[in-house]
Amino acid sequence: MTTFEDLGVSEPLRRAIAELGFEQPMPVQEKVIPHLLDDASSDVVALAQTGTGKTAAFGLPVIQRIDTSLNKPQALILAPTRELCLQIGSDLADFSKYIPDLRVLPVYGGSSIESQIRSLRAGTQIIVATPGRLIDLINRGVADLSNVHTVVLDEADEMLNMGFLDSIDEILAHVPEERKMLFFSATMPDEIARISKKYMKQPVEFVIGRKNEGTQNVRHIYYMVNARDKYLALKRIADNSPNIYAIVFCRTRRDTQEIADKLIADGYNADALHGDLSQQQRDIVMKKFRDQVTSLLVATDVAARGLDVDDLTHVINYGLPDDTAVYTHRSGRTGRAGKTGVSISIIHSREKGKLREIEKKIGRTFERKEVPTPEHIIEKQLYNLADRLERVKVDDDEIGKYLPGVKRKLEWLSEEDLLKRILSLEFNRLLAYYRDAPRIDFIDEKPRKDKKERGERPSDPREKDRRTAEKGMARLYVNAGKADGFYAGNLIELLNHNVNGKRVDVGRIDLMPGYSLFDVAEGDARRVVEGLTGADFMGKRLHCEIADRDKDYAKASTRRKGKNSADYAGEYEPEMETVRDFFLNRQRSKAAAAARRPGRPKKKS
Repeated sequence: MTTFEDLGVSEPLRRAIAELGFEQPMPVQEKVIPHLLDDASSDVVALAQTGTGKTAAFGLPVIQRIDTSLNKPQALILAPTRELCLQIGSDLADFSKYIPDLRVLPVYGGSSIESQIRSLRAGTQIIVATPGRLIDLINRGVADLSNVHTVVLDEADEMLNMGFLDSIDEILAHVPEERKMLFFSATMPDEIARISKKYMKQPVEFVIGRKNEGTQNVRHIYYMVNARDKYLALKRIADNSPNIYAIVFCRTRRDTQEIADKLIADGYNADALHGDLSQQQRDIVMKKFRDQVTSLLVATDVAARGLDVDDLTHVINYGLPDDTAVYTHRSGRTGRAGKTGVSISIIHSREKGKLREIEKKIGRTFERKEVPTPEHIIEKQLYNLADRLERVKVDDDEIGKYLPGVKRKLEWLSEEDLLKRILSLEFNRLLAYYRDAPRIDFIDEKPRKDKKERGERPSDPREKDRRTAEKGMARLYVNAGKADGFYAGNLIELLNHNVNGKRVDVGRIDLMPGYSLFDVAEGDARRVVEGLTGADFMGKRLHCEIADRDKDYAKASTRRKGKNSADYAGEYEPEMETVRDFFLNRQRSKAAAAARRPGRPKKKS
């Protein structure tokens, strides 16, 4: 069995990591540590999932190669986020506990730059930095990188996603050409291969597991529900795991804050972490989460990068990310350091294709589960309470002083009555909430017969553009598409800025060259139509209509005009080749009807 001593790790470092619980090297450490300790060896690209011991893999050899008699920066570690920067700095400080003359300085935005300047002037050997703040310090003439012999890029794939390539160029221009470089990445996009050729000299690639593969210690589960039921599903998942300690990932800052607020209002120990928070607020949120005062952390992907939190039981995806690499990073938050974890995705029916794509990329199969039923949740919670009662530590001396008085007060109750009251005290709220609660799983429809079997004409390839929305949703048309530079992000931004009232939940989005179709909750349809109609998109005046062929929305659209809905019912029945043709033909019909009104002169032939 390989030991850290076999890898060449020095005695002071071995003593410190032994106190931290390091018993034997993990696979990534076995491969990387000897290579970095060998001054003559080449640069390294290491591909390993988060939670596999990456920080020690580069941190131990970096510390060991520092000359503590030289009070200048000799190693530079770049990280994409403040949280990861702080985490690496903290770990390196723990590793170097018995090397008193070694100093590690994290520098990042959102914290006092004056204190960081003072620390740099006082002297430090290892800088752990986010790119933006480091460039600021370089430009102020405070950060001198001329003695740096080792550069580490941690979470290199995320750095590229966040647009740090130019910043890395600028930073490395201040580092000597003769340097040892290491890229750590959880995934291997083409960009990593390209920049490794640009910055490195004949790099050696170490792969732990398979490229872009999800961690083997994580179960991947998904629940399929209607879009409007996603929050209800989230609450049931949390209730079904009494000791849950999880990160809930959301796509936007707004969603993150709204879901956290809802959970807090519903009595859960939850908090939000996103880019709109100040550094002080983020530090408070993270301290509460690490201390497990908060059990559910609702976070955006960027804010949660680099969170090194032990013992997470679950990662919950409140919808799937567009990028498979993002899912890999999310699921890697749990199942760390050989422990097991669960990655849960709450999706709607139209995300099945994205789910299959992620399965193919990470080489894992997702299990479909039914959303926990109220009966199952209550049973799980009751048994958890019974376990807690069995394991509770009793201080006989202290509690004994009060026991006789309490016993006299409750002696009229039988054992069974007492047990019922204890359980009711804990579960009355839960029982009331789940009384008559419905099933919320999405039930797949039976496949429809082929049109040829029914004697109908074959479907037009564009028929998919006219499919009705799922139950409870309405399908809307807007006159902007990919040819106009209009994409899903533009639609969401327009909805946020132009639609009054509460946030609009958007379902499926179909982007065509000249127009787009998207689903919203039925109750929001009219509000969205009014908000988007007349809005401006890059100089184009938008027009929005309800375009669901199987529902009659004419009554809602004509009530303000005082017309009978029957007069316009046909307007919402698009039978033309495309929705665009439908609106053009409708305008022609109106013009023809106006020409036939009594009292107008007939057109000469």
